[in-house]
Amino acid sequence: MTAADIIDAWDQADPAAIHPTRGIDEDAYWDSGRNQAALLGTVLPDGAKVVDFGCGDGRVAIPLRALGYDVTAADASQNMLDRLHQHDPGMPTLLNSGDGLYAVLGKKVDAVVALAVLIHHGYADCLDLLAELRQTVKLGGLLILDWPVSDDPVEGQVWLDVTTWSQEAHDDACKRIGLKPVEAHLPWGVYRAVKPATD
Repeated sequence: MTAADIIDAWDQADPAAIHPTRGIDEDAYWDSGRNQAALLGTVLPDGAKVVDFGCGDGRVAIPLRALGYDVTAADASQNMLDRLHQHDPGMPTLLNSGDGLYAVLGKKVDAVVALAVLIHHGYADCLDLLAELRQTVKLGGLLILDWPVSDDPVEGQVWLDVTTWSQEAHDDACKRIGLKPVEAHLPWGVYRAVKPATD
């Protein structure tokens, strides 16, 4: 499963089926985004420049912006960005799959948030994307990532499968890419952008 396959699958998915809370109702869906934005606000510096990568229709990006963060919503799906603009026409957006994200932005940011992205990528694609996201963040900035570790790691084979990593592979990737885990008690991993280890 490639990143392009995942993007195509999301584009074809019924908007009502892209998040579990949408099965409850639309208010629950948007409430879940506000709750996640509030959790992110416990670690993001006030007024931080943030890229919500894989922003989808803005469920988290829009409430983050409402909390006073300088948010750019990035997604590889124009359909998702169009849906976001229906809810927040003034939100800065960027159509991007991760390739050259820093070059397209033209500036480093304080933080990158990617909450429903890495779990759907295979190992090689995930490493490439992690390197791109890390390059986008200022030294000392934060990356908040859905990058799960498991005692029984598995690489997802279809678009909604979840890929998990061994602790050893995770730690090795952190050293090579320049990520230092931060204890934050969030449902996602929080990492400080540091200089990559040199062999």
